[in-house]
Amino acid sequence: MTSIDDDIKPVPSSGNLFRDVGLPNAELEHLRASLAGKIMRVLDDDGLTAKQAHELTGIDEADFSRIRKVKLERFTVDRLMTILNRLGQDVEISVDVHPRRPATVSAQPGLL
Repeated sequence: MTSIDDDIKPVPSSGNLFRDVGLPNAELEHLRASLAGKIMRVLDDDGLTAKQAHELTGIDEADFSRIRKVKLERFTVDRLMTILNRLGQDVEISVDVHPRRPATVSAQPGLL
């Protein structure tokens, strides 16, 4: 008798879940999620409610609630960085630029 677990094979991760599942703008989404996670950690570490965070930073309470619910569509990277700055955090970002790996060419009519 086999179980469902016997059919599951681990898949290596690229380190970016958004890329792994094939979402567009994976790097941007990964960065926004990382910054939002840092905001949540600061709020948790300092024991701040959305209301207290608003009073401390001037950022809308609703924005902190959206971040907690990981509803990040409205947030730009610079907005998330501004929130971290107002929470007393220094943000340091490192950028590494390199050519993309060529995509695998599939046989498409007219290409060969």
